[in-house]
Amino acid sequence: MSCLLSNIVPVVLALLVWGTQGLFLPNSTHLERLLHKYQQEEPHPRVRRAIPRADREEILRLHNKLRGQVYPPASNMEYMTWDDELERSATAWAQECLWEHGPAGLLVSIGQNLAVHWGRYRSPGFHVQSWYDEVKDYTYPYPHECNPWCPERCSGPMCTHYTQVVWATTTKVGCAVHTCPKINVWGDVWENAVYLVCNYSPKGNWIGEAPYKTGQPCSECPPSYGGSCRNNLCYREETYYQKTETDEMNEVEMGPTPEESHVWIQPRVVRPSKPKKTPAISYMTQVVRCDTKMKDKCKGSTCNRYQCPAGCLNDKAKVFGSLFYESSSSICRAAVHYGIIDDRGGLVDITRNGQVPFFVKSQRNGVESLSKYKPSSSFTVSKVKEQDVDCHATVAQLCPFKKPASHCPRVHCPAHCGEEPSYWAPVFGTNIYADSSSICKSAVHAGAIGDESGGHVDVMPVGKKDSYVGSLRNGVQSESLTAPQDGNAFRIFAVRQ
Repeated sequence: MSCLLSNIVPVVLALLVWGTQGLFLPNSTHLERLLHKYQQEEPHPRVRRAIPRADREEILRLHNKLRGQVYPPASNMEYMTWDDELERSATAWAQECLWEHGPAGLLVSIGQNLAVHWGRYRSPGFHVQSWYDEVKDYTYPYPHECNPWCPERCSGPMCTHYTQVVWATTTKVGCAVHTCPKINVWGDVWENAVYLVCNYSPKGNWIGEAPYKTGQPCSECPPSYGGSCRNNLCYREETYYQKTETDEMNEVEMGPTPEESHVWIQPRVVRPSKPKKTPAISYMTQVVRCDTKMKDKCKGSTCNRYQCPAGCLNDKAKVFGSLFYESSSSICRAAVHYGIIDDRGGLVDITRNGQVPFFVKSQRNGVESLSKYKPSSSFTVSKVKEQDVDCHATVAQLCPFKKPASHCPRVHCPAHCGEEPSYWAPVFGTNIYADSSSICKSAVHAGAIGDESGGHVDVMPVGKKDSYVGSLRNGVQSESLTAPQDGNAFRIFAVRQ
């Protein structure tokens, strides 16, 4: 997710997650009746659309662009079109100014993504991109790994906005934007908040199903597309029409079961009337115990670097496999087994590798691993490298973003990089930075290190962003960058002392 600025013009952003509950979809006639039920009652003779044409086009264009660039590539991703009925139903719900999914009678038939913000202007495309950016916490095809803890406000990874955006057989979207005079967001009343509702059909997020099939783009399109493909999407040249839904599109799923509501809120700035708070320090490295299993601790894209304690050699935690370790293995004991660390503990990087058919036992470095002869998710371990850099080094030079993602070394920055001129050490962005930025000057801007002392930081390359917004933080002025022609981005994290 794009992080937010705290010192320009305040903005608050929230997203709501809806449980991925499988149901039978009604036929298109029934869906049409449901949609009409929630159409806006228009008292005036002239009907006004609930969303400007430019916003409609931006939402639709961005959905199709993002759907065409999924990784691994999709073989059956269908082109998405705008639907006026879905737009009207979204309008009716947005005007209720309720921060929850609804109405209940319609949710059995459609998918829904929500977002709300207040403060400076954010286009609808910003929210759509934020939904898609949950891909950082998703490993195809394992949606069960995105399971936030939601006692009140959620923490941990989630990806159901992303999977709905890229659900291959969801071919229609309709959205509405409404300014709510007041809306209660998890106990806080926001005034003049901008509320975005997007409804989708046919709905996605079916339990146990991947959002799309992998393979050569357009190689498994439904026959109705006649083999036509545009920008990696199944596409029909003629005018789009209402499709009759088939059993293939509406796969039989388990019946509805009660489940808790999942909600999540981005880190948000303090309201102007309150004193400013110091932004929380963000760490990539997770401190774990000897018996911590990878599947229990892994949190999306930040699940690749761990600090293991001393004394794991003789711990009783189990390890399955040799080169590839099963996801229920102890992270630290797998690292000892492979020789990455010894009984004194230390840093470990892991890489998730998807399913492997079986795991073979072996005894190495004083640790005896076990066999498991059934397919399961796996991971590998590797040593964390450390590298000294100067104030001018960039992520593009050090460890450019790749797919699948690779690990960057832990970086040691010298002191006083914040004083370097921008033409030698530029910084583009806030929280997420263009990879042409100086690593160390960005680290000062982000508060990961002090300018007087320098120090170690962890960096994580991520995919390209459409724009970067500058800000003044910790004595460093970063620059804005709009529509970059090339390059990717990175996040920066403090290192625990």
